[in-house]
Amino acid sequence: MHDSGRLALHTTLPACRFGELSLRWQDIAPFFTGFGITMVRRYLGKMKGSPPSRQAPCWRDAVWSWLGAFLGMAGVGWLSAQSLQAHSLLMVGSFGATSVLLYAAPESPLAQPRNVLFGNLLSALCGVLVWKLLGDSWVAAAVAVSTSILLMQLTHTLHPPGGATALIAVIGSAELHTLGWSYAFFPVATGCLLMLLIAVLINNLARHRRYPLHWW
Repeated sequence: MHDSGRLALHTTLPACRFGELSLRWQDIAPFFTGFGITMVRRYLGKMKGSPPSRQAPCWRDAVWSWLGAFLGMAGVGWLSAQSLQAHSLLMVGSFGATSVLLYAAPESPLAQPRNVLFGNLLSALCGVLVWKLLGDSWVAAAVAVSTSILLMQLTHTLHPPGGATALIAVIGSAELHTLGWSYAFFPVATGCLLMLLIAVLINNLARHRRYPLHWW
C-alpha cells in the first residue's frame, strides 16, 4: 500500500505542474500580446515620415548644377573619344549619379573627394574581382554590390554610385570585360579625377557654394 501510494503521488505531480504552467501563461499572455502590438505600432509608425519642409527652388543654384554636370560629363566624353574608338565603354553609367552629388549636392558628405574617388575605385576593383570569380550571374551581381557597400562603409568612402560601378563591372558588355583590372583605373578613377577637378572649379565660382568641405 505504501508503494502504490508513492506511485500515485508521483503520477499526479506532473499534472499539477502542467496546470501551474498553464495558469502562469494565462496570466502573462496579455502582457506579451500588448507588448507585441506596441512593437508593431512603433515599427509601422516609422513609415509615416514627417511633413516635408521645402524651400522655393533657386534657379541660380539649378543653373550652376546644370553647368557643372554638363562640363563634367562632356569632359569624360571628350577624354573617352580621344582614347578609344569604342568610346561609349568609358562613359560609365555611375558617372551620371556621381554628377548629381558633385554638382547638385556638393555639401553632401558623400560627395567629397575621398568618397568620390576611392568609393568608386574600391567598388570597381571589387566588381572586377567578383566577375573573375563568379562570372556575370545574378548571384555575382548581388555579391559585387553588397561587398562594395561593405568595403566603402569600412573605409569611410561611402559613395552611392559606387554600387553601380561594381554592378557594371559584373553585368557589363564583353568589350568592357576585356578591360579587366584597368576598368578600375581607366575609365573609373580617371573619370572621377576629371569630374572632381571640374567640381572644384565650377562650384567655387558660385558665391553660395564651397567645395570641397574636406579633401580627406
